[in-house]
Amino acid sequence: MILYIRNQIISMKCSLILMVAVIACMSFIPTKKTFYDFKVRDLEGNEVDLKKYKGKKVLIVNVASECGYTPQYKELELLYKNYKDSNLVILGFPCNDFGGQEPGTAKEIKTFCQKNYGVTFLIMEKVAVKGKDIYPLYSWLQKKEENGVQDNDVKWNFNKFMISETGEWQGYLPSKIKPNDRIIIDWIMDR
Repeated sequence: MILYIRNQIISMKCSLILMVAVIACMSFIPTKKTFYDFKVRDLEGNEVDLKKYKGKKVLIVNVASECGYTPQYKELELLYKNYKDSNLVILGFPCNDFGGQEPGTAKEIKTFCQKNYGVTFLIMEKVAVKGKDIYPLYSWLQKKEENGVQDNDVKWNFNKFMISETGEWQGYLPSKIKPNDRIIIDWIMDR
């Protein structure tokens, strides 16, 4: 009988240890991040919690003032004006990673965007979209292991990423795809 009780106690201890180990391991299982898990800064340095865009489609674009694609600012602004009431948000992230085509300060970037293109969509802080200093949001946008969908490399300015109303990564478009392209319009209007 004593042997039976001792075996039961050992069995219970083993079960308890196993349960604790399983729970501990579960806490280390990475959960897939969404767009809403990030906080960014606008051009004035104010923190922007991306959770505020729940329920909206978000188009993220790495922008630059001295690029051959810079006229897309005008098209992005028109897209924003036409579809902001359809729950579209556009976030422009100035980037100097490609040919030094965004050398300006935050103040210079803001002035340039407003003066030359009348930009009213959101321009965020200048960030790195590649390399060792990559901005965390851009790492998520480009790595399947982080976004859970697909790998993409931002190859130049005015690459576009589409984020769903639920904060999920939905698509990537290279610079040559213009903001008024049917792909983008259909994505905005798809409900």
